[in-house]
Amino acid sequence: MEDLNQPIITLEQLTNDDKQWGMLAHIGTLLGLVVPLGNIVAPLILMSMSDKSDFVKEHAKESLNFQISLFIYYIIAGISIFILIGIVLLPLLMVLSIVFTIIAGMKANEGSTYRYPFTIRFIK
Repeated sequence: MEDLNQPIITLEQLTNDDKQWGMLAHIGTLLGLVVPLGNIVAPLILMSMSDKSDFVKEHAKESLNFQISLFIYYIIAGISIFILIGIVLLPLLMVLSIVFTIIAGMKANEGSTYRYPFTIRFIK
């Protein structure tokens, strides 16, 4: 079993550029608030860039998994509006997605890893 708290790269090896790109992998998903599918496209682009470090790619992968999971949860909450549970679930999902995204961005900028809660790991 892998240790989720182990750094991908030691903190001494990370450059400020790596940390900022890792943070952008998370914070860039907030683009989805104004651009349709921006929350998926931002980490997908960073993950596919070949010149980025493993640290940036891992953060982009984690962010993308969270955004895909959120999409599924939004669909379920939207359907559950008909039984009134979705009226509470949708705003809660929106707030939690913003809070978790900001926390993940801050952790990436510190040079550490972050695992989003309630995330289905589609991309390994």
